[in-house]
Amino acid sequence: MTSPHFLGIEVSTQQVKVMIVDDNLHVLHKCSVLFDTELPEFGTKGGAHVHADGLTVTTPTGMWVKAVDLALAKMKSAGVSFDRIVAISGTGQQHGSVYWREGARVALRSLQPDRALHDQLKDSFSIPDSPIWMDSSTTAYCRRLEQALGGAEKLADVTGCCAQERLTGNQIAKIFHTMPEEYARTERISLVSSFAASLFLGDYAAIDYSDGSGMNLLDIWTRSWSPDCLQACAPGLEERIGLPVASYSALGAVSSYMVDRYGFSADCKVIAFTGDNPASLAGLRLDRGELVLSLGTSDTVFTWLDHPRPNADGVNVWVNPLDVDAFLGLLVWKNGSLAREKVRNACSGGSWDTFISQLQSTPPGNGGNMGFYFYEREITPSIVGVHRFDSQDEPVSSFSAETEVRALVEGQMLARAAHTTNLGGVLGAQTKVLATGGASVNPALLQVVADVFNAPVYTIDEPNSACLGSTYRAKHGWLGGASTAFRAVVSSAVTEKCLAARPSADAHKVYSRMLERYTRVERLLLTSGSK
Repeated sequence: MTSPHFLGIEVSTQQVKVMIVDDNLHVLHKCSVLFDTELPEFGTKGGAHVHADGLTVTTPTGMWVKAVDLALAKMKSAGVSFDRIVAISGTGQQHGSVYWREGARVALRSLQPDRALHDQLKDSFSIPDSPIWMDSSTTAYCRRLEQALGGAEKLADVTGCCAQERLTGNQIAKIFHTMPEEYARTERISLVSSFAASLFLGDYAAIDYSDGSGMNLLDIWTRSWSPDCLQACAPGLEERIGLPVASYSALGAVSSYMVDRYGFSADCKVIAFTGDNPASLAGLRLDRGELVLSLGTSDTVFTWLDHPRPNADGVNVWVNPLDVDAFLGLLVWKNGSLAREKVRNACSGGSWDTFISQLQSTPPGNGGNMGFYFYEREITPSIVGVHRFDSQDEPVSSFSAETEVRALVEGQMLARAAHTTNLGGVLGAQTKVLATGGASVNPALLQVVADVFNAPVYTIDEPNSACLGSTYRAKHGWLGGASTAFRAVVSSAVTEKCLAARPSADAHKVYSRMLERYTRVERLLLTSGSK
């Protein structure tokens, strides 16, 4: 018997990516389709259309279909042996939604192999432009949902997060109220992930628990849709979104269309697709005790959680895609590299080398000086402005350049640690921090991370973690999912984690005291006019 191959596909904001790996998880083939340049007829910028109100952001659903067509055609031209692929899984940008019109299921089930997907499905969507995660036009519907559930905290207790504009339930509520005829003609609503899975399955694919957690609709504790949330968003919603499934579920075999047009084996399994963040958890092979700190334009923390504490502070708790009894926590800060670059430009002459030297010239704790640098209104916590404090917690108007640099970096990392523990993350002897993103090349910054978290920091270079994670998840599902430990499945993966910083016990003592103080001052800012 020939060695099995596994395919992962990602429908992201700006492109479709595909990867194929062998049984040892070595990458055999990669390809991508860039929306703006390779499908210019759809007129997108950055893969999306920003509407005149500046709040509504959509993507042509047909563009995603055509991109999948083109990606599969590229692979066929490259000589890919589709018949060796035994399982497919995938991922999509989270929160986006697709609206299948009445009769679309019949179209999916009767696809003709001599015609492209796009040609056969172009009339299958009741709403041709899908709302995506960048949309922020649903504030009124967020407040309605929270009110229906008894407040933001109660909604977070059920669904893992308070109402947020980009989350799918609020997008559906807007569609129902502003486009009632189109909603009435909709027979199925998919997430981007389950929509992409449907193209391979030739039928409506179920939403998985993990991506479904990002809708403000799923009760994360029971892994079922919340009746109160469904009722608050739109009538007839449960039958339109279908029953959710575990993220490693085998949904069925690929459609006869995929067999006849591309040469897939009729036995090739389609494993439930999930969202991009849960797929990245798989691609980075995150395990208990580990957390990922992405240091980019915005900073994010995502971590494995066994006992989460959802709250209304802009955090997100999702069902874990690798272990149905565990959870995934996600925290996002807008003021990541944006803030670091502003301070670098103001205090370091625009030079990162100078910034690093200034950071290294000041001691941990910064002589008691502390800063909060929120040039844009932050998500966690909801504060705006720059706020500086001396060692007595008295506001001050400015710091020296060196003090400002350290106050920025320490303040950011104290926030990351404080809110991780508040969410239910456990920082202990087994903790490891995996640093990714542009700022992860800054050794002085990573040393502060190690000292604040009291954990070794590793760097990992995997720019395609969501797509790669989909190949891993394909194999996991193919081997049985629930009956097979994911960690054992990915033991042969070759992505290296490089040790970048070890914690200093003396520095951590300083930061332990600062962490309590940071939390106290943050609460004071939240109750003041800084909100």
